[in-house]
Amino acid sequence: MNIYDKAHELARELKQCPEIIEFKKASEKVNSSDNSKKMLEDFRRLQIEAYTEQIQKGKISDELMEKLQNLGSVVSMNPDVASYLQAEARFGATWEDIMKILNEAVGIEMPLEK
Repeated sequence: MNIYDKAHELARELKQCPEIIEFKKASEKVNSSDNSKKMLEDFRRLQIEAYTEQIQKGKISDELMEKLQNLGSVVSMNPDVASYLQAEARFGATWEDIMKILNEAVGIEMPLEK
């Protein structure tokens, strides 16, 4: 079997992976509701703002942290968005593990792993 056959085999396995199936379903559900989609976009925008502030200033302002916590509370009350975020986290962990395995196989070290 050649490398491309193995890549296609991995792709078929990924399509059946519970974390990926769950993430795709959660994504479709969130995207089918304008309210949920906007809520998720607002939450993401605020997360990026907090991350940017953390990088630039070394910490997140109390005001921004409060906004993030308040919106996080609202988001957690929306079952579709909350499920999406949980599924996304599980997918992200799975994907990160897969990438780590592949990187180790070809001898590539991830910069943040040190």
